[in-house]
Amino acid sequence: MAKSMRTIKNPFFTSHPPSPFFHLSLLFFTPLKKSSPRYLNHHHQTRCPPPQFFLLLISLSLVFSGISFLTFSLDPGSSTCVSTSSTSSLKFFISDVDHRQILTSLAVSGASTLFPLPARGGHSGNMTEEEKEFWKQPNGEGYKPCLDFSLDYRKKSARVSKEKKRFLVVVVSGGLNQQRNQIVDAVVIAMILEAALVVPVLQVNRVWGDESEFSDLFDVEHFKKTLRSDVRIVSSLPSTHLMSRQTIENQIPWDVSPVWIRAKYFKQLNEEGLLVLKGLDSKLAKNLPPDLQKLRCKVAFHALRFAAPIENLGNKLTRRMWIEGPYIALHLRLEKDVWVRTGCLTGLGSEFDRIIAETRTSQPRYLTGRLNLTYTERRLAGFCPLNVYEIARLLKALGAPSNASIYIAGGEPFGGSRALEPLAKEFSNLVTKETLAHKGELLPYTNRSSALAAIDYIVSLSSDVFIPSHGGNMAKAMQGNRAYVGHRKFIMPNKRAMLPLMENSSVSDAELSFLTRKLHRKSQGYPESRRGRRDRDVIAYPVPECMCRHRKHRSVGFF
Repeated sequence: MAKSMRTIKNPFFTSHPPSPFFHLSLLFFTPLKKSSPRYLNHHHQTRCPPPQFFLLLISLSLVFSGISFLTFSLDPGSSTCVSTSSTSSLKFFISDVDHRQILTSLAVSGASTLFPLPARGGHSGNMTEEEKEFWKQPNGEGYKPCLDFSLDYRKKSARVSKEKKRFLVVVVSGGLNQQRNQIVDAVVIAMILEAALVVPVLQVNRVWGDESEFSDLFDVEHFKKTLRSDVRIVSSLPSTHLMSRQTIENQIPWDVSPVWIRAKYFKQLNEEGLLVLKGLDSKLAKNLPPDLQKLRCKVAFHALRFAAPIENLGNKLTRRMWIEGPYIALHLRLEKDVWVRTGCLTGLGSEFDRIIAETRTSQPRYLTGRLNLTYTERRLAGFCPLNVYEIARLLKALGAPSNASIYIAGGEPFGGSRALEPLAKEFSNLVTKETLAHKGELLPYTNRSSALAAIDYIVSLSSDVFIPSHGGNMAKAMQGNRAYVGHRKFIMPNKRAMLPLMENSSVSDAELSFLTRKLHRKSQGYPESRRGRRDRDVIAYPVPECMCRHRKHRSVGFF
């Protein structure tokens, strides 16, 4: 990435609030009340202030006008119809010295847990039509967040939020986004069972050895506060329940409904006062009553805010990318365990493929791909992550400029820097959190894969374009979150249709580009309804349960 910082004219600047000089001048120039002694004295004896007084005021006006220029507000409703107790605003401020240059940046605080910096887009006159199309943001069609819960839900939640007898403990596992999914469902299950929820327990990650606790990754107090009108959240079990019988329920079938959950656990919970659930990953049904779907969105997009140190560092890295212009975030699944689990070849050559094959043979339990398919069949069926060669060809075919800034999200690629060489040949401005961070900034997160994934999440959310090389929890979370904050461009590669074209030597580069853009024209972040699709997760497809076409003055009203 270029080190020189370009001067940016802020296109979002509106009339800023009056400078402090305006308020100061009122002390001297506001008309006096006729009844005041000061008015009487002033009326009989008019005195002109000395010239030094005006020089002082002019000096102060210059100072304070400069300060006020750095702060401006936007109507919170312009970005979302969510209304909260805190005012949604954008503040323009100076931060983050890089090589003795002051970087101008935008910080966002507001209705949703994470809110991206404004899309920069491609407006340069030097761009081709394909490049302009690549940077163009989708039409959100007027959809805005609207979590208006029913009256029945509000009555029930008023009771559940005060629950002191029944407690639910949930042990969550996996990587960051798996954990997030399970935490979301834990809150929903607590509502179904009318129980108080103990802050979820994060199981030690066996693959990466991450021992992070909930408070290491998420803002506990914000989590409690946001959900205080829905479910009572406690940090630990009360002393009256510490000696309760603790039967761990981990045999949960797939696609369980609220009716099944109540029939299975409510009586036990009533009698024992405590229920411990484990192995919850994606077990709760995708289709739930509308209020519970809205609750899922409230947890995912509002309650699960990252812990302050993670959020602050993520925002710093985001500003460093954003200040350089529009950027792409690629979530590349190139880690060794991914190749082992999917049963796919790395694209790096026989030496690397042999290592993967040996690991898979020694640990067959990790293979999660279709066991009855060959590698070629898996790949053409779309079960393999795109390798770096395929990603590079996809970006070129979609019209991405060769000088585009690209943020690489994901774990350490198998093969190290060599794994990225084919991509770097075509797109030289590749950046990772390791190269973007200043010395020592990532040191607190050594061997903490979930925290590093959270930083990737924050930087990726503000990208102009997000492209995952493979489906999965990160892709689904980013798809839904980008939709929720304004339908930011999200491109899910159509591997089944695209890979045969790439392998067909009779298809020219121009034809591949035309066909690839045509294949992905309808899957670039435009509103997609999950209505009638039982397999779609509301966290990935928040329309229509959690988003509706904007109506004036409509808001969630859950605080």
